[in-house]
Amino acid sequence: MKTDSRNKSSITTVLEDEGSSTALVVEAEHAVPLNVVVDAPIVSSYNDKIRPLLDAVDKLRSLEVMEEGIQLPTIVVVGDQSSGKSSVLESLAGISLPRGQGICTRVPLIMRLQHHSDPEPELSLEYNGRVEHTDEDNISEDIVNATNLIAGDSKGISDAPLTLLVKKNGVPDLTMVDLPGITRVPVRGQPENIYDQIKDIIMKYIKPEESIILNVLSASADFSTCESISMSRSVDKTGERTLAVVTKVDMAPEGLIEKVTDDDVYIGLGYVCVRNRIRDETYEEARAISDQLFNTHPLLSQIHKSMVGIQVLAEKLAQIQATSIARNLPSIVKKINDKLSAYLSELNEMPKSLSSVAEAMTAFMQIIGASKESLKKILVRGEFDEFPDDQRMHCKARLVEMLNQYSDQLHKCKENDPKNNFLLEEIKILEEAKGINLPNFVPRNAFLVLLQGKVRVISSIPIEFVEKVWSYVGDVVISVLVKNTHDYYHLHVATKRAAHNLIEKVKEKSLNWILEIVEMEKLTDYTCHPEYVSDWNSLMTKQKEFIGKVLNDQKRPSKMIIDGIGEIEIEGLRKYTHVDLSLAFDLKMRMTAYWKVVLRRLVDCMALHLQLTVANLVNKDMEMEIVCELMGPNHGRGIERMLEEAPSIAVKREKLNKSIKKLKDSKEVVGKIMDTYAG
Repeated sequence: MKTDSRNKSSITTVLEDEGSSTALVVEAEHAVPLNVVVDAPIVSSYNDKIRPLLDAVDKLRSLEVMEEGIQLPTIVVVGDQSSGKSSVLESLAGISLPRGQGICTRVPLIMRLQHHSDPEPELSLEYNGRVEHTDEDNISEDIVNATNLIAGDSKGISDAPLTLLVKKNGVPDLTMVDLPGITRVPVRGQPENIYDQIKDIIMKYIKPEESIILNVLSASADFSTCESISMSRSVDKTGERTLAVVTKVDMAPEGLIEKVTDDDVYIGLGYVCVRNRIRDETYEEARAISDQLFNTHPLLSQIHKSMVGIQVLAEKLAQIQATSIARNLPSIVKKINDKLSAYLSELNEMPKSLSSVAEAMTAFMQIIGASKESLKKILVRGEFDEFPDDQRMHCKARLVEMLNQYSDQLHKCKENDPKNNFLLEEIKILEEAKGINLPNFVPRNAFLVLLQGKVRVISSIPIEFVEKVWSYVGDVVISVLVKNTHDYYHLHVATKRAAHNLIEKVKEKSLNWILEIVEMEKLTDYTCHPEYVSDWNSLMTKQKEFIGKVLNDQKRPSKMIIDGIGEIEIEGLRKYTHVDLSLAFDLKMRMTAYWKVVLRRLVDCMALHLQLTVANLVNKDMEMEIVCELMGPNHGRGIERMLEEAPSIAVKREKLNKSIKKLKDSKEVVGKIMDTYAG
């Protein structure tokens, strides 16, 4: 950016596009000499070469390109309540704005001032997608009515903007955003957090680096304590994009020159002191009084003429605006191009819209095929290259972990500990199982009663495992199907529903199967495994030693170690007979050896059942269930409904298309400006 300030009535701005030899040279001169008397309050500060630049920015603003995160050069007017903001803007625009107690500006008021040669002014309001024409006599009332439609009839505020277009002979070519005046104390009809609401709106507009802050200060105020200064300083610490206009100078002239020259609050773009129109004064009368005041007042006349008057303020704003537009335009062009490219790429990456049943059927078959292949890899073959970092999708490993935990839970069940109440339960069962039998013979019904009791104790563990494992498998299956069908809403819904139904069916089948296994273990005491006899014989070798320690050992030990069982308590067994102990020991060791077989069967059978059921689910059941769900009588026309786009995808596509159109229109606007002024 280069600025030639050879005289105060011209601006030369060179705008260079980074990475390009293209430069934009803009020169602004007064459209009307300062000594020419005109009916408007001030004369234009731009010539016809500058107007297109401002029109382009206004066009971008009307296209709402800022919604795409592209900030535009904006003059933002802020000030504490009753600081004189409205009076300053009236003097610049030459029209009357709403006045009264409390907050008059309740919405962001975008003021577009345009100088034109027609002596008849043209005024209009744009809001809520409508345009209403008005005139100088009714503009104030119409602004109030439009504000009420936007922000309500109470005294609350809204961040929805209202645009005021003023085409009038002699006004400066400016676009400014007037924001609600800052107040801390809510009045009746205002929310308690009115200050926070106003602050949020102000910060939204002044935070972007492209914004120029016009801070309106009352001459009687201590600048360092003004809320508007505090807010602008928070986003512009050096003040390089803040201009201050001091109002009501005739009411507090003492010390004003020191305030605006010492600059204790860092106003980098300088100060302009003004005396605004009062009551029924015409703009010409107000300007004449202002000129006389700054020329003759003993204190105010000491302020340099480059810092006083509405005319000077208009010129400074014009210069600042031109400089800001020239500085930011290349960046805006780049941001528009970057956003447009990103949105086009995102649109291209979205699923292709299906236009025929054949396309839908093809897509369906591809999705089912891809889902089956993924599930075969992760559930059947144990591959996890599709989900290298998601351990939950490393299904073989997770299933083995669950199976091992299941086995540990079975073996570590407290009731399975053979040391607990050693032989007491066996003796009790044998007592109840007495019959007319050969002596020293373990009755089979005693073994079955003991077996049934042990199976009953652990019967909930297999059921809980089935619930757990199918909940996990269901999550995996649904995750894969959701991933592959998310682009097709109706297929997505149907496959998810089908997966839920299928998992419930398979889980129910597994539960019935395991309940049958449990019942078989209760009913039958059988194994052909040679380890049973081997383990029983090994355990029985301790029978004689055990009985001897219980009944004959003079030392009367209270405990004894039996290989395969561990340390047991024997003190309480001395009251039983040799026959009782012998039969109970035999029954205990038979059950201990056989119980290992039972637990192994419950684990091994479960592992085999899972392998088979998961394979069947992936290879045939899933596809059949999805087809039935998609094409069945309850949800017919499934394939045809795939032609209907998912609501989320449709909304996203529509939003992208709107943004792309907006950015293309914006690109055309800035492209014309760059082409016009390049060279």
